[in-house]
Amino acid sequence: MRLSVLDLVPVRSDQNTSDALAATTRLAQVADDLGYTRYWVAEHHNMPSVAATSPPVLIAHLAAHTTALRLGSGGVMLPNHAPLAVAEQFALLEAAHPGRIDLGIGRAPGSDPVTSMALRGAAGRDDRDIEGFPDYLDDVVALMSSRGVRVPLPRDLMRDNYILKATPAAVSEPRLWLLGSSMYSARLAAAKGLPYVFAHHFAGQGTEEALQLYRSQFRPSELTPEPVTFLTVNAAVAASHDEAMRLILPNLQMMAKLRTGQPLGPLDLVEDAEARQLSSREQAVVDAGLRQAVVGSPEQAAAQVHALADMFGVDEVMIHPVASAYRGVDPATAPARETTLELLAKELF
Repeated sequence: MRLSVLDLVPVRSDQNTSDALAATTRLAQVADDLGYTRYWVAEHHNMPSVAATSPPVLIAHLAAHTTALRLGSGGVMLPNHAPLAVAEQFALLEAAHPGRIDLGIGRAPGSDPVTSMALRGAAGRDDRDIEGFPDYLDDVVALMSSRGVRVPLPRDLMRDNYILKATPAAVSEPRLWLLGSSMYSARLAAAKGLPYVFAHHFAGQGTEEALQLYRSQFRPSELTPEPVTFLTVNAAVAASHDEAMRLILPNLQMMAKLRTGQPLGPLDLVEDAEARQLSSREQAVVDAGLRQAVVGSPEQAAAQVHALADMFGVDEVMIHPVASAYRGVDPATAPARETTLELLAKELF
């Protein structure tokens, strides 16, 4: 089984942004040394608990500090960006680190409406342009290739079509993945003949239906002749089940705040999370999150990962290590997240 990592670059209450980035760099190096397949970073905006705002910047940083990992986005939220900008960024990353770059693309904004508007600018696209997402996806693929995109222009401007490229001389291209948590994304990935990743760590339901739809409707493409898919899952692994439960609690409570419409802050330390009193609605979200996550001792967690892989028919699982930390830990580190990767690797590799 292949294991990979998804990282939102969490910011704990004892950390600043520099600390969170330092901890993520260490975590990527641990994953690299252990033999994880890929390491993806997300795109979220204006969230106190998430420092992953710019995947291409983070990918460039992590690629320079690792040697074997495939680095990628999980994902770039395409409605926020011009397709040419995304294609240029990832074509350049691929040129700098050939064969190590994945471009995962999603349709969600990764932010609130006000932030989305600020990202796109006064003259930028609005939510109506989400309807154009399939076309934007095609544009990114073509722009990164050696062929480029043929842009039709009025005859009074130019006789022939204009060729637009993201890079002057592409030798290789990033591997493109479509991300999603709905039937829409599964159907689109199948129609485009793209690899597909289901955000099980976020949705927690509909996984089986989406993957079945993707496989049944898949149309082979030049780059992907048969369906390729895996899923993501939240995980906290420790020496004992009780310890893992303590470490995952801050993340579960943060998701409870998000689902119940409360203001978000940095990720709590374990002691602060344990002192919180939850409402019945919050507790229901926490309980649901536990049922969807990989939590426990190394043996328990490995069995849960195998069960997920068997249930959904995948040979790769992307681990989202969500363990927090105790008071007094070096802010520039995330030891419980590192331990999660180490203990899983020991059992599964």
